[in-house]
Amino acid sequence: MDYLINGMKLVVGLITFMVVIRLLGKKHLAEMTPYDIIYLIMFGGILEETLYDNKTSIWMFLFSMAVWATAIFAIETLVAKVNPLRILLKGEPDQLIANGKINQRAFKKNQLEMEQVRTMLRQQGIFSLREVRDMYIEPGGQISINSFAKYKTVVAEDLDIEKKEEEPSVLLIDEGEVKSEVLHAIGKSKEWLHEGISAIGYDHVEDILYCEWSETDGFFIKGFADTIEVNGHQPS
Repeated sequence: MDYLINGMKLVVGLITFMVVIRLLGKKHLAEMTPYDIIYLIMFGGILEETLYDNKTSIWMFLFSMAVWATAIFAIETLVAKVNPLRILLKGEPDQLIANGKINQRAFKKNQLEMEQVRTMLRQQGIFSLREVRDMYIEPGGQISINSFAKYKTVVAEDLDIEKKEEEPSVLLIDEGEVKSEVLHAIGKSKEWLHEGISAIGYDHVEDILYCEWSETDGFFIKGFADTIEVNGHQPS
């Protein structure tokens, strides 16, 4: 009998979960937010407790599943209709880069490091920050990118242009600190690095927020003075 009851609980739980997913729409499967994870944790907790607690009847489990599903549907309906509630519970996109300028406040808010961002860019087929005009991080953690026009996919084939292959870039300076291990990996010295940044107009590593280099395009640098917080707001 216990096996039968547990089997029924699993079937009911699976059906309830499928119904909720169906009601919320396919969009939810592609755009998971931290709030959606809470739904899953609650579902797992209810199912686990009822499976291993013989005192919990199938009817009590049905009641729990019904309350869980109704609460989720009610919350999602309110979130869709009340924008302030949606922002509170679901969050909203943060602009990490605006017109080529790095938003340090957004980086810190989302606890992002430059190497993490570079990884996400590579997953999007972008191997240099110089290509990025605007970049957003969505509530679910995905990134959306608007490249500068000259880096967007163009009609090179239609124009019968042969484009040269580009070497991937490496991060050499991150928030004023030299990545010594990266320099060693590409066979370069700190003296070479200082000569390179000096030629561009940077005398001190501490003034550089981001510095990448590639064999194809050379250096690309963003200084602390070239950020939204500094240029967008007057320093106090």
